[in-house]
Amino acid sequence: MRVYNFAAGPSMLPLEVLESAQRDFLNYNNSGMSVTEMSHRSSYYDDIHKECISLIRELLNVGDNYDVLLLQGGASSQFEATPLNLLKKGRADYIVTGNFSNKAYTAAIKYGDIRLVASSKDANYTYIPKDLDIRSDIDYLHICHNNTIFGTRFTEIPKCSAPIVCDMSSSILSQEINVNDFGVIYAGAQKNLAPAGMTLVIVRRDLITDGLAICPTIMKWKTQSEAESLYNTPPAFTIYMAMLNLRHIKKNGGVKAVQVYNEEKAGLLYAFIDNSTFYTNKVVKEDRSMMNVPFVTPNGELDKKFVSEAATAGLVSLKGHRLAGGMRASIYNAMPREGVVKLINFMTEFEKNNKL
Repeated sequence: MRVYNFAAGPSMLPLEVLESAQRDFLNYNNSGMSVTEMSHRSSYYDDIHKECISLIRELLNVGDNYDVLLLQGGASSQFEATPLNLLKKGRADYIVTGNFSNKAYTAAIKYGDIRLVASSKDANYTYIPKDLDIRSDIDYLHICHNNTIFGTRFTEIPKCSAPIVCDMSSSILSQEINVNDFGVIYAGAQKNLAPAGMTLVIVRRDLITDGLAICPTIMKWKTQSEAESLYNTPPAFTIYMAMLNLRHIKKNGGVKAVQVYNEEKAGLLYAFIDNSTFYTNKVVKEDRSMMNVPFVTPNGELDKKFVSEAATAGLVSLKGHRLAGGMRASIYNAMPREGVVKLINFMTEFEKNNKL
């Protein structure tokens, strides 16, 4: 029996996508072999690679002035790649709104004049800073669009004359965006796109240069762009799974339809929490994430009991991150409405049985 997996990543994928991969696992497209076995230089894989990039361009409306790269290394590799590729004046500004944006900032500071513009650490990252003093002479501004651990997101993109670099690992394809608002978008695959193993990088072509002299060849966007993301062996199976998932999104109405569905799911869960005297979400309402919903019961012992009993009921991976505690329901694209409803029903019964 399949469970409802509320993990922050790797997360669940649509059943239709998994079943399609299962059918073709041993013999993809009459090739006589699995995608996990075939050469990345073969015509079979070349078709997968090109379709994946084409679907990304179509679903996100990526213009010809941007390149789409499918890379290894996880989104964390881009914490280093960003300054190594973009620093020319030697200055960049960072907004820290959670654990991963802080990791990106910490990684960048050794490469130049990297300034912390704003942080919400003072309130345990429960809001998005609005009062920003962004420098005018920087190479880029870095933000993290959605924060998986603390459950916040940017509902408005900051105004900045320099290119904005945006980590969209936990929100890519979950809502409509204007790619032209950004110089670079990067995203690990394991939330809304595919299993772990691939990082999507969408970079404006005028920003693709040689970068800093110390930038490793494999981390140069220019190297990967010129090689069409085939400089080294790509994460072929993850890219194949991304292709299947992108087909699924297109078939079901594209990103616009996905956003409507996600707003409905998140709305149901937040409304229940807000109307409860037992559960609490501490995030400023206007900054709440659609993807990750943290919440707590009246005390830590009840939190532990909740996680244990929920797992028994087929609602797994609800334990909150160690930095935030409590519970966290990650309701990415593939989480069906029924899963959210089942969680709400469980929360209702748990509250009745455990009122203090």
